[in-house]
Amino acid sequence: MHKWWPLVAVCLGTFLFLLDTTVLSVALPDIGSGLNAPVSVMPWVVDVYTLVLAVLMLTVGAVADRYGARTVYLFGLAVFGAASLACGLAPNTGILIAARGVQGVGGAAMAVTALALLGSGYRGPDLGRAMGAFGAVTGLAAAVGPVLGGVLTQYASWRAVFFLNLPLVAVTAVLSRRVLPVPVGRRTTGARVDLPGALAFALCAGSLTSALSLLGEGRRTSAGVLGLLAVAGIALAVFVRVELRSPAPLLELRLFTRASFSAVLTCVVAATAAFAALVYTSIWLQSGPGLGPVRAGLALMPLALASFVTSLVSGRRLHGRSPRAVLGTGLLLSGIGCALQAGFGAGSSAASLVAGLALTGVGVGLTGPAMGAAVFAALPPERAGAAAGVMATFRQLGQTLGVAAFGVLFRQGGGEPSEGLTRVLVAAAAAGLIGAVFAYVFVPRALPAPLPTVEPAPTPVRPR
Repeated sequence: MHKWWPLVAVCLGTFLFLLDTTVLSVALPDIGSGLNAPVSVMPWVVDVYTLVLAVLMLTVGAVADRYGARTVYLFGLAVFGAASLACGLAPNTGILIAARGVQGVGGAAMAVTALALLGSGYRGPDLGRAMGAFGAVTGLAAAVGPVLGGVLTQYASWRAVFFLNLPLVAVTAVLSRRVLPVPVGRRTTGARVDLPGALAFALCAGSLTSALSLLGEGRRTSAGVLGLLAVAGIALAVFVRVELRSPAPLLELRLFTRASFSAVLTCVVAATAAFAALVYTSIWLQSGPGLGPVRAGLALMPLALASFVTSLVSGRRLHGRSPRAVLGTGLLLSGIGCALQAGFGAGSSAASLVAGLALTGVGVGLTGPAMGAAVFAALPPERAGAAAGVMATFRQLGQTLGVAAFGVLFRQGGGEPSEGLTRVLVAAAAAGLIGAVFAYVFVPRALPAPLPTVEPAPTPVRPR
């Protein structure tokens, strides 16, 4: 079998779970009218998926270290496909939201194991090329979602958004079973999953995200917001205490004392600002220039195309390059691109955003492959699952919290959509520029192993 077929299998699964983070953004009105659901309930159709993704990624990373990335990846595909079918057949919003939550479980399994599978299957320059292709697919899926969702909703039905997943899951599962290597990574069969830590982290992340979502709706002084923030704080304290005392912690907090590890994760969080802002750019395109779902999605294509091309080119040249230069330059370009999109008035057109979107896409295309390689290098090879879980968690949680926080800025003062978008883009630009400064100052010129090789290890046989 050709050496790039494992990359194709991983990229297909990654495209699927990322697509479902944005594909419903333009379909919510049709879902609400079709299921006779109140407007206040509809955001949870999107939020429950991204929230489950964020809170489960650390746990899934530990499970992958124990049972193997290939096994967990195939399990995620099966869960994702079954949940997609349930979403498409959902008779009411309650079942739809519950099915979306289960879909997030499958998405988390695919998200965490994708990078571990690439790290196990490729090495040297091939790993750089694989990371470049992976980054290109990541950027393309996030930006194509609104376009595909608009086309399916407008010309078929919102249910077609979920039914489309079924043949793609089937193809990906068959291909993955045939081409992904066995075993993948190092299995720690004697280790236990840190369930207390997983529950505390899930409670903290879920409460904080819910509180920010309520703040975005204008409930700034409600008892619910204050209660959720209190729960998040208590859960965080419990999580830290559990992790410091656990013999097999979900997240090794002592790793944050490593400058390279902390610096790269900070850059990961800063890089999510561009995608979080993209949600409100899409809203403005439909409420400002008055574009329909399909045309609004097409207006965002400069970012997707620039990210795709840049990731492919930079991935081929990533091997041996300085993480400081690649991450810093990517974040700098993303920040400048967001700044170029800011400041337009109510009469501005979609064409006003093209230059800024394209430059942001170049920045995203540079940072994506570099972040994966840098996080792998900051941890020992046998912790490939944990490395992927930590990066995916920080990236997803950063984007989820960023969307909620930007929602507060977008709706601040009840102004025009153009004014709200300007506030969001200024904040995103600031995040990118601050991340660039942080990368140039704190990320080392060379990490211990810029492109590590994760050697497959045989499963130990215990004496009977």
